[in-house]
Amino acid sequence: MKKVTLVSLLGMAVLASCVSKKKYVALEGDLSNTKSMLTKTQVEKEELETKVSKIEARVAEYNEKINSLQEINDSQFSSVADVAVMSNNTKQKMRATLAKIDPSELAKAKTMEDSMNLAISYNLKKSISDEDDDVIVDINKTVVMINISDKLLFNSGSYKVSSKANNILAKLAEVINSEPSMEVMVEGHTDSKTINTAMFQDNWDLSVKRATSIVRILQDKYNVDPANLIAAGRSSYLPLVENDSKDNMAKNRRTRIVIIPNLDKFFALLDAESL
Repeated sequence: MKKVTLVSLLGMAVLASCVSKKKYVALEGDLSNTKSMLTKTQVEKEELETKVSKIEARVAEYNEKINSLQEINDSQFSSVADVAVMSNNTKQKMRATLAKIDPSELAKAKTMEDSMNLAISYNLKKSISDEDDDVIVDINKTVVMINISDKLLFNSGSYKVSSKANNILAKLAEVINSEPSMEVMVEGHTDSKTINTAMFQDNWDLSVKRATSIVRILQDKYNVDPANLIAAGRSSYLPLVENDSKDNMAKNRRTRIVIIPNLDKFFALLDAESL
């Protein structure tokens, strides 16, 4: 009887042990699942936080754009005779410049394009040199052509740039460097008097050497990008006036700088209030 009871007790103990182990395994599985779910939830939370941060950044960007609408409104662009685009701020500066121009010259402006050309010519000329008779600025559409008398740049019959040219070339370089994307052509022009020396074969030689002398100084001394510079010699074949007098021949001996400006940047540089 005692043996039966003992066997029964041992059987019950073994059975209880099996049941406890099953519960343990089940609980362990639940714990593992719970940990996996927590990890997944954490990853999803971090992804959600990243998305929220991106959305907040975009909202901040849009708010910044909205807050700058007034600024943008002040710089709304309009076309000028289909040849240029100017902001309202630029127009205001242009009007301030036009107020300083001789009324007789201003009367010649029949269109907005004419007025724009007058304003650019006036500001550019004043910024480069006070020598009114020796610097001529012409505008063709948005191409600016600056004719500088050789007496401001060279000694007679020489291609060596005079030291008195430093001021005008420094100011010219400042204008050119204000818009690094534009190309600048430097043209040498002579009068019709022929030249033939050990240094120069003819006027072609002289005009080319003078152009390259200016280009080298703009590059080496005033840091103008050489990739945007073009040197050209035109000899005596594009005179401003007839070579029929000493004064006219002096006018034809010149260096012409041809540049294509961005008008807003030009007026920012040549602000009428700073003249």
